[in-house]
Amino acid sequence: MSSAQDPFYIVKEEIQESIDKLLSTFHQWERIPVETGEQVHLTKELLASCESIEWQVDELDKTISVAAKDPAWYGIDEVELDKRRRWTSTAHTQVSNVKKSVVAGKESNGTGTANVNGMRREMMRMSNPHQADRSNQYGSQDNDDFISSESDRQLLLIRRQDEELDVLSASVERIGGVGLTIHEELLAQEKIIDELGSEMDSTSNRLDFVQKKVAMVMKKASAKGQIMMILFLVVLFIVLFVLVFLT
Repeated sequence: MSSAQDPFYIVKEEIQESIDKLLSTFHQWERIPVETGEQVHLTKELLASCESIEWQVDELDKTISVAAKDPAWYGIDEVELDKRRRWTSTAHTQVSNVKKSVVAGKESNGTGTANVNGMRREMMRMSNPHQADRSNQYGSQDNDDFISSESDRQLLLIRRQDEELDVLSASVERIGGVGLTIHEELLAQEKIIDELGSEMDSTSNRLDFVQKKVAMVMKKASAKGQIMMILFLVVLFIVLFVLVFLT
């Protein structure tokens, strides 16, 4: 990943722009006469900017600590981690020096001038390694950003969970539809079985009636007549069997 696409360096550059603006405002604050309305306004602005930048650098430090636990997963090495720690340390020191100078100037405008100048020299000394580091950031092409990578990974997990929930919901709906269809089929089969049972009862009653009649006729008929009657009844039984069970 190029430094232009690396979220770490994107965040770093945004913070550095804020630091550059802070230093520019601080130099303007130094040239303003003390105890004026403009100086009071810039003092508040500088202190607020220091607080904001310190918070951003602290958050960047946290991402570096997370990456240090498993550098291989983030595709970086100890050299890169050390480089990033040095940058955040330098940023912390620059912002801290500005904050101390502004607070010192705010509390004692007369006796704090030497301290303010000392802080300024310290910041000027520290700005040189920063400039070299900033120029090197455009030559680094293969670093992962920890803030955006973690955020993107969380968003990807959330999207995957949403997709899995959608699939699960669709599966539940399909199962519900299949269950309803099975219920309707069971009701239809139960109705058919009830009708078949009624027909079997009716057929059984008719056969009992016929058997009784045949018995009465056989008692009254001769032997030959009985044989003919038996044959007739067998044929009748076969016909009834075919009509009832095979049609």
